[in-house]
Amino acid sequence: MSTPQDPAAGLIDNPYAVYDRLRDTAPVHRIAGTDGNPAWLVTRYDDVREALANPLLSLDKRHALPGSYQGLALPPALDANLLNMDPPDHTRIRRMVVRAFTPRRIEQLRTPVRETADRLLNELGTHGATDLVAAYAAPLPITVICDLLGIPDEHRRDFRVWTDVLVAPDPARPSAAKEAVVAMLGFFTQLLAAKRKEPADDLLSDLIAVRDEGDRLTEDELMSLVFLILFAGYENTVQLIGNAVLGLLTHPDQLAALRANPDRLPAAVEEFARHEGPGLLAIRRFPVEDVTIGGVTVAAGETVLLSLSAANRDPSRFPDPGRLDLGRDASGHLALGHGIHYCLGAPLARLETEIALSALLERLPDLALDADPAELRWRPSLRARGLLVLPVTY
Repeated sequence: MSTPQDPAAGLIDNPYAVYDRLRDTAPVHRIAGTDGNPAWLVTRYDDVREALANPLLSLDKRHALPGSYQGLALPPALDANLLNMDPPDHTRIRRMVVRAFTPRRIEQLRTPVRETADRLLNELGTHGATDLVAAYAAPLPITVICDLLGIPDEHRRDFRVWTDVLVAPDPARPSAAKEAVVAMLGFFTQLLAAKRKEPADDLLSDLIAVRDEGDRLTEDELMSLVFLILFAGYENTVQLIGNAVLGLLTHPDQLAALRANPDRLPAAVEEFARHEGPGLLAIRRFPVEDVTIGGVTVAAGETVLLSLSAANRDPSRFPDPGRLDLGRDASGHLALGHGIHYCLGAPLARLETEIALSALLERLPDLALDADPAELRWRPSLRARGLLVLPVTY
């Protein structure tokens, strides 16, 4: 989104100001994707919510017109995942893992998640200065999701590095993304082979058993599913935790209110997700036939980008949307999607964020931002809305 003629120019650097302007101008805009290819951007809440559940908008890239923006390119062994599928394949694969992410199953992780949070805070000590993303917001979710899948400790740091490269590629190192993909392919291939040889009581061993015994997953689908659970389970929660902490530290009235009423944390997490959610855009979609969105006709095969963050700051749905208000009813926000593609790991992301914030409030009462908020650096990405670093003192 770099050309001066592009109505969405500046979106990465200043998303909400751009979204406000676009939303006020028209409901749907023709823009350039990050690769320079065209796409349609949808910004208003009602249009985005309706489109998220519209079965005519496919996630399958086979419906894309040549020359349209198609997003992240992955090899088949990682690309056969839920973010590229429609029913019935989407339904078949999601059904295999949804039981691992039900609210009841996730609630059973409350104690181990809190133990992980406490361990990370113990490593920080009782006073000092740190980058809270690197020291807390990032290692907490990667530990939780790797424990759930059964991934050994020695591989976790590598995966964090690979994920960061894919989410926000470095223009100075154009080969870095390809190198990360190659490394991940080798990693998953070895990991699946090791789990087949020595299965354990973990989600990955269960998925392998489904693949090998029931033949309900292809090998590419299995590897892609594991990749997606790791990628999304880590990336979204890192941003949600980091953005929530920043929100509290830059809104002392809201921080004081939450300290006084910690029981409001679950509802507060919804407002954090609405106000500064982990993703600016939903995964791209392709109409299987001509569709009308916000009065604009989009031809079959053209790319549709649905702005979750613009919808969540639409004043027609959320009054005074730019204000962080932990007393607000933020239900209905779209930060984690809507419809059949609603985020599979949403219960886990909510639990981790709630516990991460609760532990911080209890353990670090003097936590403070150690930088000018205007000078904080955000990821140069449309995929993830998150801080590169979050300097704090405590």
